[in-house]
Amino acid sequence: MRTRDERAALDESTTTWALAARAGDPEAVENFVRALHRDVRHFVTYLSADPQAADDLAQDTFLRALGSLHRFEGRSSARTWLLSIARRAVIDSYRHASARPRLLDTDDWRTVAECAQERGLPGFDDGVALTGLLDALPAERREAFVLTQLLGLPYAEAAELSDCPVGTVRSRVARARSALIQSLHEADRAEPLSAAA
Repeated sequence: MRTRDERAALDESTTTWALAARAGDPEAVENFVRALHRDVRHFVTYLSADPQAADDLAQDTFLRALGSLHRFEGRSSARTWLLSIARRAVIDSYRHASARPRLLDTDDWRTVAECAQERGLPGFDDGVALTGLLDALPAERREAFVLTQLLGLPYAEAAELSDCPVGTVRSRVARARSALIQSLHEADRAEPLSAAA
């Protein structure tokens, strides 16, 4: 644990190194990174609550900082400036992770998808199976939907596998969703008729 004087001296020297690194001094860059690496790693570990991601987040922080070092003017300490960048890196990693579908460790996507459905959804308890709904989709839309929504591939990878632009995959997935929702609504509307007969 550092004393207040030691922290102040470290802040002063790291700020001096950051300003020298900004001017193009490679030794100052090395000293700057070495002096603050431990603090950044501890900070991102604490914020992310994932020790396995800490090294990647620390590296991302330093890459961002070195890329924007030309904007550092020394109005705050380099440590404070760097930790604010680390905070943004952690937030961005959360946003990125929440935007990506989770991958499953199974090849049987149909069973997984059917088992994952809530039982109270219209149509599923009445025998309308996901397999039948997916089979009714055009092949390109079904492929895009399965790759991205059920298998969890990023749109770019699905586009590469489908040999088409990413925008086309996004469009196919959106149209597949619309068609599936429409099929569910139709099945829900047809249910009272069949129950009355």
